[in-house]
Amino acid sequence: MSSAEERVNAMRGYKATLNNPRVSDEAKRNAQSMLDQLGGSQPSEDLYNQSGESNKDPMRVNAGLKAASHNPNVSEQGRQNAAERVDNPEE
Repeated sequence: MSSAEERVNAMRGYKATLNNPRVSDEAKRNAQSMLDQLGGSQPSEDLYNQSGESNKDPMRVNAGLKAASHNPNVSEQGRQNAAERVDNPEE
């Protein structure tokens, strides 16, 4: 696997194997071995670092902040923070 995205996708498959109750213990051991070879959480960290904050669409970020500021399942402090950031999402 060459790119971080390909490694993360492979890891997803191996993690699914580990959590599938219909998979044999041997297959789970193999999946764990492959996960270890792929570098633990490093590929997903690489993928996150590649994408960075600059690739986020400001309109979508703003929409998410507006949604969070009106969501009753978000804490009061979280709603206030989101409301303050609605027009300044980079803070």
